[in-house]
Amino acid sequence: MHRLDDRVPAVLLRVDRNPFHHGTLGAVRSLGRAGVEVHLVADSEGSPVGRSRFVSQTHPPPPPGASAADIAAVLRQVAARVSRPAVLVPLDDVSALAVNAPGGEPCAGFLLPRQPRGLAERVADKAELASVCERVGVPHPVTLMPQSPAQAAAAAWQLGLPLVAKWSRPWLIPAGRGLRSTVVVRSAREAEALYLRTPEAGSPLLLQTYLPPGPDRDWFFHGYVDGAGATHGGGAGRKHGAWPRGAGLTTVGRWTPDARLEALVGRLTHALGYRGILDLDFRRDDTTGRYHLLDFNPRPGAQFRLFEDAAGLDVVRALHLDLTNRPLPAPAPLPDRVFVVENYAPLRALRHRGPDRELAWHAPDDRAPGRALWGLWARHVSLRLAQLAGRVLRVRALTRRATAIAADASVTTAAYTAAADAGATGAGATGARAAGARATGARAAGAGAGTAGAVTGPAGGAGAGSRDPALVRPRSWPGADRLRARLRAGRTSDPATAPPSSLAPSPVSVRPTAPPACFPARGATDDERASSR
Repeated sequence: MHRLDDRVPAVLLRVDRNPFHHGTLGAVRSLGRAGVEVHLVADSEGSPVGRSRFVSQTHPPPPPGASAADIAAVLRQVAARVSRPAVLVPLDDVSALAVNAPGGEPCAGFLLPRQPRGLAERVADKAELASVCERVGVPHPVTLMPQSPAQAAAAAWQLGLPLVAKWSRPWLIPAGRGLRSTVVVRSAREAEALYLRTPEAGSPLLLQTYLPPGPDRDWFFHGYVDGAGATHGGGAGRKHGAWPRGAGLTTVGRWTPDARLEALVGRLTHALGYRGILDLDFRRDDTTGRYHLLDFNPRPGAQFRLFEDAAGLDVVRALHLDLTNRPLPAPAPLPDRVFVVENYAPLRALRHRGPDRELAWHAPDDRAPGRALWGLWARHVSLRLAQLAGRVLRVRALTRRATAIAADASVTTAAYTAAADAGATGAGATGARAAGARATGARAAGAGAGTAGAVTGPAGGAGAGSRDPALVRPRSWPGADRLRARLRAGRTSDPATAPPSSLAPSPVSVRPTAPPACFPARGATDDERASSR
């Protein structure tokens, strides 16, 4: 391994609170094994990363949601504690963009690549990346940015379903809102609903053509671009496992050199004038064989240790060598080297053994993080399972409640339909005998059943003789007992026993508030008729 300048410390910066970020541990070990003093500015309390013997000192990180100015203030405090120039290595999007923010304060006391100001934000912004790819001639999925829910639905049909939805600036997504940076959309309605959450996400919604995952389709490229534009310490890799499957972080990766992909990356970095560490995600289209750029991360990727070559070089060591004016060795690739994240792929970790494999957490010369991982991971998985079980129980309880309500509504509807029929029979018979009455009865010819035909209520709607299962009435109201007694006696015309319309809503649609025909409006004639029986 080429010797690094151990007089120059390294400061690793991460604002994200993920305790299972194995890329941070990889950077700690890579520089610490080379004899570099490592300062960790991250939330390492309880994290396995803080247990590494290669961490020289930890420092409190900026709070979640910190601005670029807040991050710069924290870095000034760290620089004062370190008290000599140090190589700064941002490990997540927020810290990488803060360090390279347009118009931001220079990080005094730190060594950084000479990156064009604001370029990191341009390539990390997925909307900007689409326009950059179009200008440079790098394949990229067709991308649309809807400006309304209707446009989101139209874009879904235009691109075809399923499609991919992304937030332009995923680092702005607030925690705890259930929003993911990337999601597969399977309907136009789902695209509309996602667009309506734009204010929560903090950046525009993008809809992209869906390129399906599959064997030999998911690729990535890691590297360090020096001041002269040459790429070191990385290469092309193929994703053999991911979590979540098909769209998540790499759980199993293999170093797979590919000249076409390397040439594509060289063209992109040259056109942009990019300098520093990069992590690119590609998906190959089986129909055309072209590699489409999906993401450009201006920082080390979590699996960058896959690309440690025969000379011991990786991207963070290349960064340190270049910024301390030391020569970079010639590339010495190790094709088929494998990297496994064992908490996501434990069986693959057991299956892949040998010098050409590296685990994310377990290492013979640094055992404490690997031991600490499983206790923390067991608690994490137990909590997630408890949350999932709680959601399932809540869904089941809601389903049982909805079923009970539906059954109750069905019983109630049947009871009131029977009551309406009984009332219509009496009212029809009375109306047949009285000329000019409101209700008209119809008796089946020769049947002698005495059943009413159609009854027209005072509101002019369908009478009680025509059953409407959507009209649901409560089982009890003031005067219900008197109504039951009158029904048994064949008398239904006392409107004092009628249920108030406010107590008889329909679950399907709002009905007129006029009482049904079997409960006619109260009048002197009706009172006299009822009292004469």
